[in-house]
Amino acid sequence: MVRITISGFPGSGKTSVGRKIAERFDCSFYSMGDLRGKMAMDRGISLNELNRLGEAESWTDKDVDNYQKELGEKEDNFVMEGRLSYFFIPQSIKVFLKVDLKEGARRIFVDQRADEEKVEVLDEMIEAIKNRVESDRKRYKKYYDIDCYSELQYDIVVDSTDISIDEVAEEVILKIREHINDGVA
Repeated sequence: MVRITISGFPGSGKTSVGRKIAERFDCSFYSMGDLRGKMAMDRGISLNELNRLGEAESWTDKDVDNYQKELGEKEDNFVMEGRLSYFFIPQSIKVFLKVDLKEGARRIFVDQRADEEKVEVLDEMIEAIKNRVESDRKRYKKYYDIDCYSELQYDIVVDSTDISIDEVAEEVILKIREHINDGVA
């Protein structure tokens, strides 16, 4: 049985690394970021607009939060990427990926998703990420009294700023194996 949750800053590689880890451990992969993106697109708004809406209306977070709680209760072998996955699945190996703000913004800028507000210059993306992180902090403090960006609550922390996604995945996989071998997980 392996339950791995991945959180981190925007542009740190959470989804890409999560998919590689799930493949390596031959288990399911779930992305709460993708789920929230779909939720925004279904409503004809951007992810940032959904986040701002969530500062006043809890359903924007609670629907996804309940979904991941349910998955954590009924499944045993998975990798879940989401800002709060570590919180809702406490019996998981908790991974946090950090990245320099400018590098995270550059990565997102180069590969802008359909559920994101389109930006024309990198500085706009930096501001958008700052706003997203601040919105996350507001919402999660309000609804759960937590800061998902505090590294202290994670078992594994990796800085992805200066290494490739493959290197990040390999480092995380190595640390997960050490965790499992130490009987911590």
